Amino acid sequence: MRTGSEPRTARSALRARFWLSIWGLTWSLFGTAIFALVGRPGWAAACGVLSLVIAVDLAVIVHHIRQGPHYQPGRDVPPYWPPEPPRS
Repeated sequence: MRTGSEPRTARSALRARFWLSIWGLTWSLFGTAIFALVGRPGWAAACGVLSLVIAVDLAVIVHHIRQGPHYQPGRDVPPYWPPEPPRS
């Protein structure tokens, strides 16, 4: 059942985000180098900015991974606030 608090209580697959960021960083750095060699400075700058954004995201992901697991409720505790009873 959806409660509407999912964006606030959502959990992320950090390892998947880590590897997707590595993949994106590799391609953006490759694009920066290729476009710089071909003589397309606009595209090289765009790929360079994208590389910086990905590097910052990667740093945040690594920070969250190093924080370790946080408290996770047991199976008997639902991962959302229970629905409020209808008001009469």
